[in-house]
Amino acid sequence: MVRCGLACWRCRWLLPLLLGLAIILGIIALAGKGWLESESEPYIRQASLWSNCDRQADGWNCYSLMDYSWGRAAAATYLVGFIILCICFCLAVIAFSIEILRFNFVRGIGGLLFVAAAFQILGLVIYPVMFVEEIEMTGDNMFSWAYGFGWASTIIEIGCAFFFCCLPNWEDEVLGNIKLYPDDYYTTQPI
Repeated sequence: MVRCGLACWRCRWLLPLLLGLAIILGIIALAGKGWLESESEPYIRQASLWSNCDRQADGWNCYSLMDYSWGRAAAATYLVGFIILCICFCLAVIAFSIEILRFNFVRGIGGLLFVAAAFQILGLVIYPVMFVEEIEMTGDNMFSWAYGFGWASTIIEIGCAFFFCCLPNWEDEVLGNIKLYPDDYYTTQPI
């Protein structure tokens, strides 16, 4: 993909598609109620990025994590990273749609993806550390599927950021500006 993948019109869309996958995983993480769950059935606790719910005798007792400053910080940093990811997706679609712009700002997209990943990592680290420290936990609790989707989105962002930063290094070869001769592959040395 790195050397000749962008020359093929079908392969040039792999990076924007990976960013689209990261957006889908980010949406699941933002909307999912499985950031923290109790391990055993029936669930005693179920928390999302936005709220924490405890099972009581009369039903679920839910309260907002936005009452805590760390809850607002975790949600804000993850959300800012997600918004930057959406902007990078739009820029990548534009960059790979228009032939002239393809390599002009690809490194900028990679840099923005690193910034987005940094914001999301901040949110993903603040949440568990402060949740465990501030909220009394009962039973066996674990960080669950929605929290994992948040990390998956962040890891895809970091991988795409490396590719976006490295693609301009092979710009001439991908676009065919360098003609390679068979003599370039073999070096002859005197006997």
